[in-house]
Amino acid sequence: MQQDQKSELTKSLIIEEAFKLFYENGFRSTSIEKIMKASKLTKGAFYHHYKNKQEIGLKVIEVKIQKRVEETMITPLSCDGNALHILETTFVNRLRSFSMYDKQHGCPMNNFINEIGDYETVYQVALRNVIEKWKLALINLIDKGKKENIILPAVSSSAVATYLISSFEGIRGMRKLYNNDKILDDYLSGLSIYIQQLKA
Repeated sequence: MQQDQKSELTKSLIIEEAFKLFYENGFRSTSIEKIMKASKLTKGAFYHHYKNKQEIGLKVIEVKIQKRVEETMITPLSCDGNALHILETTFVNRLRSFSMYDKQHGCPMNNFINEIGDYETVYQVALRNVIEKWKLALINLIDKGKKENIILPAVSSSAVATYLISSFEGIRGMRKLYNNDKILDDYLSGLSIYIQQLKA
């Protein structure tokens, strides 16, 4: 049992260090050697847990990126209350929660999509799964708002969900170019206007 726990801790350490390196330096420019060095593991110990970079990349998407999206952008959507209010506060709260480090490096998922989204099908599938789960949670909330006569019935739930995700991911990328939050404030003002237009 102790050996199993040690193995799991080592695997978690590798994924944690890989995630940081991918986030700060990019996936393609981060070598296995850099991850090994950051993890302070020997070559033998490292390859005992992960056979290649692709395996690590997929695990980072599953363990780090998917978890972040689920905890911060999906779970809050299932709260009770006014659908439009939940929609707006979820996006506003997430944007307001970012540290300067996060603002400087953008969205880890978006960085992956831009860097390796056209690289291999296996990455496309893994990243698309995260997006689709997020999109489905938004659609469910929007549909709930329609049933409760809070959101216009003619609104396409799928179109709104897609727009909200793409605009959020876009502003995360744009913020990397600026040294203050003015662009975020403008985005949040526009988001509020857009959400109010969905009101029944």
